[in-house]
Amino acid sequence: MKNSEVIFDLDQKKSSIAAIDQDLASPDVWKDQSRVQSLQQNKKRLERALQSYSQIEEKKDELDVCLELVDEGENVEDEIIQILHDFTLALNEAELQTLFFERDDTRNAILSIHPGAGGTESQDWAQMLLRMYLRFSERKGYKTEILDTQPGEEAGIKSVTVRIQGDYAYGNLSQESGVHRLVRISPFDANKRRHTSFAAVFIYPEVDEDIDVDINPDDLRIDTYRASGKGGQHVNVTDSAVRITHIPTRIVVQCQNERSQHKNKASAMNVLKARLYELEKKKKQKKLEKLEDAKSEIAWGNQIRSYVLHPYKLIKDLRTNIEIGNAEKVLDGDIDEFIKACLFLRKNEGQSNLNYS
Repeated sequence: MKNSEVIFDLDQKKSSIAAIDQDLASPDVWKDQSRVQSLQQNKKRLERALQSYSQIEEKKDELDVCLELVDEGENVEDEIIQILHDFTLALNEAELQTLFFERDDTRNAILSIHPGAGGTESQDWAQMLLRMYLRFSERKGYKTEILDTQPGEEAGIKSVTVRIQGDYAYGNLSQESGVHRLVRISPFDANKRRHTSFAAVFIYPEVDEDIDVDINPDDLRIDTYRASGKGGQHVNVTDSAVRITHIPTRIVVQCQNERSQHKNKASAMNVLKARLYELEKKKKQKKLEKLEDAKSEIAWGNQIRSYVLHPYKLIKDLRTNIEIGNAEKVLDGDIDEFIKACLFLRKNEGQSNLNYS
């Protein structure tokens, strides 16, 4: 990470904090509590980033002091090892921050997982991916909320939609969209044969109040139905679940997490806005056709990552060629190495486009 890049990033964050303080000083802003909450959250996020840079400076100063003590003949090897460890962690975190340059990177994320062809096998794989992302979110300190899930007949899930809240949730997960391929000995096959399963992951940025997504009410078909799964007697006797179809794009979203039909409708509309916003972004980037192709065929040729559990254990990202042999660690949510490599790739591709456009 270049020093000039860090200095520029620090100056940019300080300017952003000053701009937020100026907005909060206006009495008119306080009439809109959602706007105030958004500003305060952004300010806290920026202040935490500045604090991480300050910690780097502190560790560097501590290291300089220890090196001076070494020159004087003092034995401070243990202290140096600990400081170097902390210094490295702080540097890695600061380096990761420089990879979040897209407008939506700071936003919350909407995660959607759909199994490919293969019935129970793929549905079980979709549930394994859900667990992986929930564990990743837990490690990051993110808050997760399952908005809708459709369980499989025998095992696994037919689909799931999750809201993930936290600093840079979308930025961290944005490169996870695509088809994920699993190779393993099937636990559902009495003959213990090797099976290949596919599941598609889609990540959308949650739309805040500062983004206007125009939705014509006439373009919506809203259906209510009785929710399935856990929730007690109330779930089974009331039409609390909501399904919204956006007719022009044929996007369908649904939510049955809450017992209140009103709350489920609000959550479903939130997911719809996120998907329509992402759709517009893809159109502008001329990537819509590629995305739709991936959605229509969750199978060979479209995968971004391969998870092999038999005859050997290896997880490989096909975009960055990063390979990790500890499959259990990855499936338990430790996907940071893949994410960082993909963010570096995104940044380099963005710079190339600027250089040659």
